[in-house]
Amino acid sequence: MIHSMTAFARVEKRLDAATLIWELKSVNHRYLEVSPRLPDAFRDLEGPLREQCRKALGRGKVEVGLRYQLKGGDGNLSLNEELVQQLAVAARRVGDIMLHPAPVDVAEILRFPGVLQGMETDLSGLGKAALALLDEGLKALAEARAREGEILAGLLEERLAGVLVQVERVRAALPGILDNLRDKLKKRVEEVIASPDPQRLEQEIVILAQKMDVAEELDRLIAHVGEVRRSLSDGGQIGRRLDFLMQELNREANTLGSKSIDTETTQAAVELKVLIEQMREQVQNIE
Repeated sequence: MIHSMTAFARVEKRLDAATLIWELKSVNHRYLEVSPRLPDAFRDLEGPLREQCRKALGRGKVEVGLRYQLKGGDGNLSLNEELVQQLAVAARRVGDIMLHPAPVDVAEILRFPGVLQGMETDLSGLGKAALALLDEGLKALAEARAREGEILAGLLEERLAGVLVQVERVRAALPGILDNLRDKLKKRVEEVIASPDPQRLEQEIVILAQKMDVAEELDRLIAHVGEVRRSLSDGGQIGRRLDFLMQELNREANTLGSKSIDTETTQAAVELKVLIEQMREQVQNIE
């Protein structure tokens, strides 16, 4: 099974003292980057949080946020009036400096660290429960990433099938291409016979021979498709491997296009590049 790096999960647990809520959001990233967003009362959970994320995830930029709602409203909270007075003085000074200051938002004052106090002892006992709930959140996130990964695998398989269609399209056109080349070569030989120049004849033969030989590129395209399918079947953290294989597929498509001497091969090379670019964009989201 493969996993996408793009997913969202939310878990909630109601306890006697409070309700805990974790929200986890993951997007694609070259490495694993965890961004914790914790209330002040839970700052000591940052280290364990990062460790749990490292064990559960391989790659991705992950935002992990914790919120809590105390039971019984704010009756157990106390207001740090001294700090509020200091903030009010600072706000008035800022107002004296600015020409048109915006009114002070009381909600912003209440959110300032240290303004509301109380229940610190009770909250400190919620850390273990919060970490246990985080495990559930990481599991939910992994399941969401797996579901998204399954969708991505299906999209990639569609494009891989399209790549093989274009390969067979070129193979089927090769006999006709060779016949056209043979006619062109005959005409050039006739020109050389009319004005003998053995060196020129040799050069023409070499150039046309190089143009005709696309069998190697077609074989490598098929081989790379096989490698991508094997990687998808094996699962795990295959994003970087798939990214490398996309580069190799693109390299062969470019070579095929550069060797093209007819519209059929050119069109096939263009279609290949479109399919490969679509796959490359999807691969960026795979862990």
